[in-house]
Amino acid sequence: MIPAADFHTMPTGESDAGLIEHFAENPVYWASVKIPEVGRHWEEYGTWRRPLLLIDRRLLDPAGSGLQVLEGRTRVGVLRGRLREELHAAPDHRAWVGCP
Repeated sequence: MIPAADFHTMPTGESDAGLIEHFAENPVYWASVKIPEVGRHWEEYGTWRRPLLLIDRRLLDPAGSGLQVLEGRTRVGVLRGRLREELHAAPDHRAWVGCP
């Protein structure tokens, strides 16, 4: 489980810079454009239905640190937006993490 606070500044790949923030601007919309169960899951549990994929940044750079979003930018954006807007969000979230 990854604490919600860890997702506040978690980066994604350079080619997707800014994409998480794009989703964070309207978290209710982005959760609602998926199948209806996604929005209901966010409302009830405050988290995503399916774990996202993170990577330990040391896999990209031995001097790196922290985690990076590999797959799940929309979900991380929705979480960031929900936290900012003080909507229901769980304190911890499931993720798969690739480690060295």
